[in-house]
Amino acid sequence: MQIIRTLLADDHYIFIEGLKTVLGQMPQYQVKIQDVARSGEELIQKVKTSKADLVITALNLSGKDGFDAIEYIRQSKIPIHILVLSAYSDAKIVKTAFKLGADGYILKGQPYAELQEAIHEIFQGNTYIGKGIHLNGGTITNGTLDLQSGRSIDFEDRFVKKYNLTKRELEILGLISQALSNKEIAKELFISDQTVGVHRKNIMRKLGVSNTAGLIKLAYDYCLV
Repeated sequence: MQIIRTLLADDHYIFIEGLKTVLGQMPQYQVKIQDVARSGEELIQKVKTSKADLVITALNLSGKDGFDAIEYIRQSKIPIHILVLSAYSDAKIVKTAFKLGADGYILKGQPYAELQEAIHEIFQGNTYIGKGIHLNGGTITNGTLDLQSGRSIDFEDRFVKKYNLTKRELEILGLISQALSNKEIAKELFISDQTVGVHRKNIMRKLGVSNTAGLIKLAYDYCLV
């Protein structure tokens, strides 16, 4: 039986304990929980040294969120599978997770059997999109996700007035919603990545959110991307 060394990331203690229990019941794999992370920063630190085969992570983590962790793992070329287990079903959020490098995405409200299926599929080298998720343009061919762009940006006056965002902040929000990192946004706008970081913090403060998932959800709700 194949052993899967697993790192879990979620800030809900009871949920984590339940997840440990169901993962221990998989018939075709022996899932060994190596560690648990409660924040994005903690996940990034632990993935460096855990030598895990699989990360199962939420997106809404404190501090650095799941998006940040996925991006770090892929940019660092750490050989590990990533499965997102989230309450967010919005197409833009799901697409962002895949663009950053997730191998699978399932919803927390789905039955345990889907978690088993997702783990099996991604260890077969396939991309897994859970039930209840509609990508509105994304397709899977031969187990690989193809994300079609075709996105339009419509910055509505009511959004600008409500949150008092500047033109530059709106521009950066749109690029964040396209899963671009601070360095990529800086290159696109010919500014420093430190400046992008300051803008990102200001946008989060004005919108009253604490992570990238919240930013993308608001942008999606207002049809900004």
